[in-house]
Amino acid sequence: MSLKILVVEDDAPSLELMCEVLQSVDVQVRPIANSEEAAALVKRERFDGIFMDLQMPRMHGFELASRIRESPWNKSTPIIVVTGREERTTMQEAFKVGATFFLQKPVDRQRVLRLFRTASGVIAENRRRYVRVPLTTGVACQVHGRTIQATSRNISQGGILFESAELCLGDQVKLSFRLPGRGVAINATGVVVRVDERQRAGVQFVQMNDAGRDAIRELVDQVGV
Repeated sequence: MSLKILVVEDDAPSLELMCEVLQSVDVQVRPIANSEEAAALVKRERFDGIFMDLQMPRMHGFELASRIRESPWNKSTPIIVVTGREERTTMQEAFKVGATFFLQKPVDRQRVLRLFRTASGVIAENRRRYVRVPLTTGVACQVHGRTIQATSRNISQGGILFESAELCLGDQVKLSFRLPGRGVAINATGVVVRVDERQRAGVQFVQMNDAGRDAIRELVDQVGV
């Protein structure tokens, strides 16, 4: 499954170049020339990485970066800031508002490719946190001094979703389960961050034993990435 990258750049030649380079390494690219449109998009769609120019009309890159970090889908998405400004304060401000990497203009094929290769490890690791793999298994949930037997629907490195788990938003839970076909016992603590009208409950992992974390990561890599 290829990485999904948003590229926000109002300069047409630069936008075309970055898209061409990223597509050449099997990346799914969403090009946008309007920063306001990008700000709206990141509120409803998750990306694995975001390349964005700083100097754009309508909405400056610093403001767009802040919007990205406030969005429900892209709070931790790696941001690669692309700019022609060389002042040290510009770089400092970019990192302050959430930038992960910094690419100096003018851009060329080799610089974009080299930066992407540098960033790809961080991008892939962030993606693993959100890739959900279908998983049906029984989970013992300890909450408020009692144990609830729940059935999972899917799992990611960051959390697990249950069907009809009788859990409430904000509950602190202890989880014990095994992945089908794997002998590893998984013990974790988490917090309920989502409960919907169908009584499905989403738990975000807080702590987990090392063997369990490795087993889930292996599952995600095999099935979802």
